[in-house]
Amino acid sequence: MTGVIIAIVVVVLIAIAVFMFMRSRGQQKAQRELERRRERAADRHRTEAADRNRQAEMAEQKAQMAEAEAKRERAEAEVREQRAQMHEQGMADHELVDESERDQFAGTSAVHDEPAPMRDDRPMRDDRPMHEPEYEQGREDEAAARDSRFARTDETARTDEPTTTTPRRD
Repeated sequence: MTGVIIAIVVVVLIAIAVFMFMRSRGQQKAQRELERRRERAADRHRTEAADRNRQAEMAEQKAQMAEAEAKRERAEAEVREQRAQMHEQGMADHELVDESERDQFAGTSAVHDEPAPMRDDRPMRDDRPMHEPEYEQGREDEAAARDSRFARTDETARTDEPTTTTPRRD
């Protein structure tokens, strides 16, 4: 009778071992499937992040182009304003008279060979240096504003190197 009990115990132990082995294989299979899903999700997020980075770079480039266009428009407006001031001060009268009308406007500022005086009776050209301190200061201020406008802090700094993360394996 002891042989039968030992045989039953051995069979039960073998059955338990087989059951545990099958169960651990099922868990390993589930773990591998979970890891594959993690990798697919991480790849999907990385792809989306790369797309968004490209879109952000394009938006930044468009903003820079728009800023350059705005500067060009401002410069054109400034030129037009200066031309208007020249006309108001009589310094561009020669542009208002055609070559065929020179005799009609003889003796006026429109046909003088000398530049017309400015309103404050200073000649158009004087011996002042072209780059006065106020002018230079304005250029420095513009450069500082331009440099700081798109500056990044350490917190927002970007690198050209892609970020890689390895999935955790528990």
